[in-house]
Amino acid sequence: MAEEPLSAAKLELASKTVQQLIIDGKLPERYFYKGSDKGTLDASFPLLDLLIVDVSLLDTSRDELQKLKSALSSCGCFLAINHGMKAEYLDKVRGITKKFFAFPKEVKQKYTREVHSIEGYGNDMVLSEHRTLDWLDRLYLTLSPKDKRKLEYWPEFPQDFRETLEYYTKKVEGLIEILLKAMARSLELEDNSFLIQYGDEAIMTSRFNLYPPCPKPDRVIGCKPHADGSAITILLQDKEVEGLQFLKDDQWFTAPIVPEALLVNIGDQIEIMSNGIFKSPMHRVVTNPTRERISVAVFGIPQPEQEIKPVAGLFDETRPKLYKKVTNYVDIYFKYYYQLGRRPIEAVII
Repeated sequence: MAEEPLSAAKLELASKTVQQLIIDGKLPERYFYKGSDKGTLDASFPLLDLLIVDVSLLDTSRDELQKLKSALSSCGCFLAINHGMKAEYLDKVRGITKKFFAFPKEVKQKYTREVHSIEGYGNDMVLSEHRTLDWLDRLYLTLSPKDKRKLEYWPEFPQDFRETLEYYTKKVEGLIEILLKAMARSLELEDNSFLIQYGDEAIMTSRFNLYPPCPKPDRVIGCKPHADGSAITILLQDKEVEGLQFLKDDQWFTAPIVPEALLVNIGDQIEIMSNGIFKSPMHRVVTNPTRERISVAVFGIPQPEQEIKPVAGLFDETRPKLYKKVTNYVDIYFKYYYQLGRRPIEAVII
């Protein structure tokens, strides 16, 4: 059953950014996590032994392809190095993120999203009175196709924000193409086997995340457990502060930080295309009592009308199809995750 929408007064209160709540000295119960979380909310979990994949070797090394396959079929994520962006440039992306969130409220409010929209600046989406909110502020932007961009939400300050993001978009687009081709080759498929469904006009969105210090890290979560509805997600982590965790073998593990690496995880749509060989991992973000944390996620998403289904060659009499054909998976994701609190991929399992 769908939850009741918020009243105008409660919507206004719940829509305050986390940075505003800290200034006000308030921690509303809306942020107290109530779900079954398979563990406590802290960063004292063991480090996940993530494989490091050298992107520059994927065209020439069978060993590197095997490493990619092993990572995606075991935990669904890996650390990518030699991905075409220098460490200094990644620091620049981190820098514009920190500078934007450090601006006064009056500057950031220019980019505030509309009610019930994800595009723009604000806190976690407030969809109902009963939904627990994540302890983060974010700036959500569409990167491509270019004609879908809403430039009124692209910050003009810091002055190099737009230029930096434009270049980052091009580099991540190229990286996603390289990785999707390599994923196919790792399964003995033609290079374009995943790219055909991903599409020439795939949607790319970015989410700049700020997780401020939290006075109740044992009660408040930075980002609730979820798997991504994308095909693929490219994450630039904070250079110093941990907080991202992945669920593996029913236990939470903390993702390690390698400053020059990008963390790559597949989303549900690649799990469907790979017929379950590659795993879309459950992950969450825990809060820190004394230090803020930033990250920048880019999501690669097929167009809504694109039919997503297991790739031919990955199912037969001995390994049947595990998933139905589906279009507009993001709508399914919205319904199951945001409204029902369930894994969206459950809806397309045969």
